[in-house]
Amino acid sequence: MLIVSFSLTLMGADLYWPAMGQYRGYLTLAVTPVQWFVDVPNRLLASMDESIGDRSLLLEENQKLQSDLLILARKLQRLESLTTENAVLRQLLSAAEKIDERVELTELIGVNPNPFIHQIIINKGLQNQVYLGQPVLDAEGVMGQVVEVGPYTSRVLMITDARHAIPVEVNRNGFRSLLVGKGTIDELLLDHVPDTADIKVGDILVSSGLGQRFPTGYPVAVVSEIEHDPGQPFAMVKAKPTARLDKSRHLLIAFRLEPEYPLPNFDLEQEGEQQ
Repeated sequence: MLIVSFSLTLMGADLYWPAMGQYRGYLTLAVTPVQWFVDVPNRLLASMDESIGDRSLLLEENQKLQSDLLILARKLQRLESLTTENAVLRQLLSAAEKIDERVELTELIGVNPNPFIHQIIINKGLQNQVYLGQPVLDAEGVMGQVVEVGPYTSRVLMITDARHAIPVEVNRNGFRSLLVGKGTIDELLLDHVPDTADIKVGDILVSSGLGQRFPTGYPVAVVSEIEHDPGQPFAMVKAKPTARLDKSRHLLIAFRLEPEYPLPNFDLEQEGEQQ
């Protein structure tokens, strides 16, 4: 009863007391050890699986990784060539050179159990200069953006959540639209696509960079289904996320030169000295 009463008091304060937002970071700090403790079994199981792996399987996987490394090295050489060519063209056009975003590796340590809320928790926070609205990606594409930042952890809203939307464009022809979540982990919806728009099943949707929230050119989804209704001016266009939203554990967070939102002043050492 004491825990229930305390929980109701916190929910009421969060709803009706505006100053509660300033103290949410401190409450997140108190919950962080619990999140790490809950994740310990997963880490132990992963460690055990690696230690008892079959040697032949490991050798086969090693050969596959070496093959993939050669393929990626070939693609990297091609990308370096394209980057050089692009830089020459920018100089000819007197265009300003864009600096690539800085990225940092992070790890997923928690998932929201509510099936109607698509959120995850990562092990980076204010101490790592994480900020609100920061893009989160995996090896395949965009996963979502940071919506809550604590001292050592952050909460990420995934692109499939019904409250999320991201500006995208068709990689094939540059057609721009808004990709919104439907609340299902494997399906997204393109908003207000004209029935005559040049879009096909299999088209890759990449981030357009509009709104300056997500970096330009990152894969987001692949068009999976198009429904045309003769009586409607817009087509129903469904897409499948390219990111492995329910499988990826190691992720990337991309940094802009200047955060869109100012970083809160959260000095743990100073707070400890005051206490």
